[in-house]
Amino acid sequence: MLQDVYERSLAGKITRDDALALLKENPFEVFDTADRLRKEIVGDTVTFVANRLIDITDRCIIGCEFCSFRNSIGYEMTREQILQSIGEAKAVGATEVCLIAGVLPKLNVEYYCDLFRAIKGSYDIMIHALSPMEIYYAAKSSGVSTAEALRRLKEAGMDTMTGASAEILVEAVRAKICPRKVSVDDWVRIVTEAHEIGIKTTSTIMHGTVETWEDRIDHMLLLRDIQRKTHGFTEFIPLTFMHENNRLSDVSSGASGMEDLLVHALARIIFGRDLPNIQVSWTKMGVKLSQVGLCCGANDFGGTMMEDLITVAAGAKHGDNMTKDQIRQVIKAIGRVPRERNTIYEYVD
Repeated sequence: MLQDVYERSLAGKITRDDALALLKENPFEVFDTADRLRKEIVGDTVTFVANRLIDITDRCIIGCEFCSFRNSIGYEMTREQILQSIGEAKAVGATEVCLIAGVLPKLNVEYYCDLFRAIKGSYDIMIHALSPMEIYYAAKSSGVSTAEALRRLKEAGMDTMTGASAEILVEAVRAKICPRKVSVDDWVRIVTEAHEIGIKTTSTIMHGTVETWEDRIDHMLLLRDIQRKTHGFTEFIPLTFMHENNRLSDVSSGASGMEDLLVHALARIIFGRDLPNIQVSWTKMGVKLSQVGLCCGANDFGGTMMEDLITVAAGAKHGDNMTKDQIRQVIKAIGRVPRERNTIYEYVD
């Protein structure tokens, strides 16, 4: 069966039933199939990006059940502090700044446009920013459509958008873990609008809360449908649920390591050639499990980060900063070839 799955994946013909059937197979054979697909589709290169993640504020009016970061510190960065942080990243060779924020009425389209212009006026760096949720509420606060908001943000300097706030793109799950976030339809619409005007985005999944394997597979198939229409996703990033210090702590202690690996493997098999880049999140999974993930279908190690306050607040024990040389050593240790990339997967080394 798994040889047939391998061939069907390369042909772009994996179905929901195929994916569900894989859950009954020996997981190590599924891992091996995903790794063979990885080698066929992207080879032995493992990419990474030199970046800095900047959480502008921990204040947010949404209040998701799984969030451990909201009001955990109580801060809002000034523009000068943001620019200083980006300057520190540029000093160590960063090519990307990833800007994340909460939802506040004052964080509107005008705020972000002014911020992006200030960043571009000071530094030659790619701005990877916001999420469909932040776009939705910024547009609402400014009284414009999300399409108009995206157009203005692009003109102001936003290069790419994050695929965050996806969590699980199944309404029944969202009703339990993030009822005030954007709906599935709005998330899909905003991502599609971004792709249509040339703003590429990442795509994500947060697994390990209350969702089922069926939900996870439906989520990935929906993303594949979008990718086939727009070709706007640069990568797929599984994000394992960090269960400490939030309201879901009593409901779920997160996914197991085997589940984490199987999500990466299924992603490789489901996406096939449609979405060739599958990323491991080392801040959430740890370096060693991430190395295994790179042998189960993944081909990208993510970024240097420099900080990840959201993950730390949720109980991460793996640190939130790696140098480029450290990442190269981790990749070489599993017999693979490290290559530094930028946000849109162009090699920069």
